[in-house]
Amino acid sequence: MTVGTVIAICAGLNACKPPPESRYIPDPANAERGRLAIERVGCAACHEIPGIDWPQGSTGPSLQGFDDYGPIAGQLPNTPANLAAFVRNAPLAKPGSSMPAMPLTEAEARDVAAYLHGLDDD
Repeated sequence: MTVGTVIAICAGLNACKPPPESRYIPDPANAERGRLAIERVGCAACHEIPGIDWPQGSTGPSLQGFDDYGPIAGQLPNTPANLAAFVRNAPLAKPGSSMPAMPLTEAEARDVAAYLHGLDDD
């Protein structure tokens, strides 16, 4: 092994970062209420959602590993508050969204956001 190779390996190791941690650690009780709300309003009719066995729609994106997603609907910073607003009334939160407003209270929408942010691939 040459000195140049060793330097290149060391430089590569220094460039590596540990995998990102979850952005949010939702309260388990809130997340469970969110899962129940998701089942009640039928979010899985359009989305594949881990923890929801049926249906597993494909009209909307899969929500597997949602915590690792970038911007919500490609525009809104992926924060619990933005997600709660989006799942409750997507056309208001992001004009032009194809996702309909959902019959969720503000508290239920926060719980849904807690559940979805708990969907971490790590």
